[in-house]
Amino acid sequence: MTFSELDPRTLTILGVEGALEAAGMPRATADTLSGLSAHPDSRVRALVARHPNTPVEILGTLAAAYPADVLVNPGLPLMRLARPNLLSVFPADSVIALLNAERAPAWITDAALRHEDYSVRTALAGRPGLSPERVAALAQDAGWQIREAVARRDDLAEGLVRQLAADDDYDVRKAVAARPDLPGDVLRTFVTDGHGLVRASVARRLDLPLDCMISLAADGDADVLATLARRIDLPRGVREWLASHEHAAVRAAALQGWTVPPAWLARAAQDADPDVRAALARRPDATPETLTALAGDENEGVRRAVLERSDLPDDAVLALARSPEQDIRLHVASAEGLSGTVLNVLIRDPDATIRTILAVRPDLGDTRLITLAGDVNPEVRRAVAYAPATGAETLTMLSRDVNAGVRRAASQHMNLPKDIQHVLAEDPDDGVRLAVAGRADLLSPVRDTLLADADASVRAEAAGT
Repeated sequence: MTFSELDPRTLTILGVEGALEAAGMPRATADTLSGLSAHPDSRVRALVARHPNTPVEILGTLAAAYPADVLVNPGLPLMRLARPNLLSVFPADSVIALLNAERAPAWITDAALRHEDYSVRTALAGRPGLSPERVAALAQDAGWQIREAVARRDDLAEGLVRQLAADDDYDVRKAVAARPDLPGDVLRTFVTDGHGLVRASVARRLDLPLDCMISLAADGDADVLATLARRIDLPRGVREWLASHEHAAVRAAALQGWTVPPAWLARAAQDADPDVRAALARRPDATPETLTALAGDENEGVRRAVLERSDLPDDAVLALARSPEQDIRLHVASAEGLSGTVLNVLIRDPDATIRTILAVRPDLGDTRLITLAGDVNPEVRRAVAYAPATGAETLTMLSRDVNAGVRRAASQHMNLPKDIQHVLAEDPDDGVRLAVAGRADLLSPVRDTLLADADASVRAEAAGT
């Protein structure tokens, strides 16, 4: 039987060597190649992408992952002659992959320019090395995403910059407003643009002229003012006014400047809006006293902002350990370097999950482990039985636990006293006896007992079979 006689649906289950042979046969049929295009081995799929008999639709699918192979397919020129708009039937991601391939031919660029999918034309608009004619054509595209991509190009002629600066779409104008080569007169028109996002884009410019800053400070849009408030090169009066603005988002943004006067920090700690206090909590120069106060803030968002930091004083960590949110306390319980005071609070946490996480901490200490070994929740006690730091005395206690799962965990611990093996070998729970039977340090008399166990699995474990 030849490969051409096989059901194409069965070709995906061929071994790799057989599939590679089939895909490399010069006379492989379109049906065979279609079947092999779904083969799990990437080498097989790459061979299909290079085969001249592979159907156009299959090539279109494979081009997304194998653009270089499709481009060297010897049948591609004939396919282009038969279908002048060949790439119009290719999925958008495949055309983009071909466009981005190394040494992609010019006809790919031309086809991308005419492709109906806007994502293809957007990818083309951002591609370096396009001819001025193609860039100019894309700047006239009906899709705003394409014109926006053109507006972000490094090599954009001034005429196109001015054209796109007057675009009907604010996203296009916003992209132009961020250009480093923006002519001064165009920049000033953006200061009074009809859309706040465009004016905010201008407000971010490092080279923003002083008169433009002052003009934007009179803006009525909170997003524009918030963007401006982050700057530290504003006139002192303007900056102070923004820092005490009636809109909380502007006050919070003023705290994100590179440097902030200490008086602003003190004022922000008492701000009525939680977003302002959260912004303060993220400042690297917030004092330990401030962080401690914010860690106990009444607002959850403020406490979460404090939680993001890695330099908290112990009192702040302690406050977070008492937070009403379970996941905040869980985060604290998992952190490194907790003080004994914080650990003492957390081992009494009402949530068993948090106590369970604590149980496996290597720095918990014997006293706290013993406390958790007497926990009301068996999951916590089992975690103690699994914890590497648990000592012999605690394991002895856990080996007599009322919960079989706890006893099973204790039975496997490397620190289990050997004299306890006798007790556990007589345990009424099959799982406990099975755990003891698998110990590497099993005492011979205990092994003899387990070899006579009523359970076959226990006997087999003790025998090492």
